[in-house]
Amino acid sequence: MSEAPAIPELEAQEARLTLTRFTHEDAWTLGTLLVELARDRRAPVAVDIRRGAQQLFHCALPGSSADNDAWIDRKRRVVERYGESSLLVGARFRAKGKTFEADSRLDPDVYAAHGGSFPLTVEGAGVIGSVTVSGLPQVEDHALVVEALERFTAV
Repeated sequence: MSEAPAIPELEAQEARLTLTRFTHEDAWTLGTLLVELARDRRAPVAVDIRRGAQQLFHCALPGSSADNDAWIDRKRRVVERYGESSLLVGARFRAKGKTFEADSRLDPDVYAAHGGSFPLTVEGAGVIGSVTVSGLPQVEDHALVVEALERFTAV
C-alpha cells in the first residue's frame, strides 16, 4: 500500500481544489473523467458524485461490486459530517494516536474514515457535495479522485 500524504499535504489538496462552481454538467464531466482514468488503469472501481443529498453521477466498472457502493456511502458520510476528505479525517485521528472506528463515537457500519471521498468545495458556498471512489486501496482511491479534480480544475 502506498503511504498516505501527511496532514499538511491533504489540507493543501483541499485548499487547492476549491471550485468556482459545480453544476450538473460539471458532475458529468468530472465523473466521465474519473471513469476514463479508471478504465485506462483497469481499476475495478465504483465512482459516485453528489451535491447535497442528490446523486448526480454513478458508475460501477468491471470488477467492482455492491460492497464498493457500501464503502462509497460510508466514506461519503464522513465528508458530509466533517467537511474534509475521508482520508484526512482518518489521518487526524491517527495523528492523535487514536482510531476513527474506536474514538469517533460513530457507527463504523455507517461511517468510514478511509481514503476515497473528497469534498466538493465551491468558493463562497463551502462544501456542497462529494466525489467518491471505491475499489482500490484507500490511498489509491484518494489519489485517483485528487488526480481527476486536478485535471478538472485545470480546464
